[in-house]
Amino acid sequence: MTTDKTSSRPKVSTEERIRAAAHQEFVAHGFAGARIERIVKRAKTNPRMIYHHFGGKSGLYLAVLEGSLSGLREREMLVDFAHEPPIAGLLKLFDFLNEHFRRTPDLVRLLTNENIERARHMKESQVIGKMSSPVLEQIGVLLNRGEKAGCIRPGIDPLVLYVQLVALTQFHISNMHTLSTIFAIDISSEEWRDKHKEATRAMILAYLENDSAPSNEHLC
Repeated sequence: MTTDKTSSRPKVSTEERIRAAAHQEFVAHGFAGARIERIVKRAKTNPRMIYHHFGGKSGLYLAVLEGSLSGLREREMLVDFAHEPPIAGLLKLFDFLNEHFRRTPDLVRLLTNENIERARHMKESQVIGKMSSPVLEQIGVLLNRGEKAGCIRPGIDPLVLYVQLVALTQFHISNMHTLSTIFAIDISSEEWRDKHKEATRAMILAYLENDSAPSNEHLC
């Protein structure tokens, strides 16, 4: 007796197929270079379904962008860094960001493309602006606790620190090909990225630590 193995697999909806196909297209070509005909061909559907589910190319692009960023935010919130000692918690957040961008270069490409577009699609989003606030609040709590304990230098702005963390975990990925060519070294290699992470982690630690005040090590 034979069974149809495909019958036990969950069916992928037309909307999901379009999202997946569009993700590949926008990562590869950006918004301007993406073509609806390639998306519908890969998704095995027709242009009418894109307009039905997303309202058009711009709506589809925004849905892909929101989906990729929400994946980052959801994973950030699963990292229990806010209950760690202040410096350990902030380094834990760095470790997460470093690993996330390392494993999701598509997100880096999408963000690079949206910057080329001057964030004109992101500005239309009703959800992206709200995504970062919980993380910034948690960073602020850790900075405040560390400053009171004397182990984190005073005056660090949570948003400035977060932007620094993102820059240090993303720049070498978004500029991988040019840096590799200029310096004749494979920036994408796991060995190079491990060295980069170790050096960057030490730099962040040096930036956070307050050397002018005695720290309570058990609190930091």
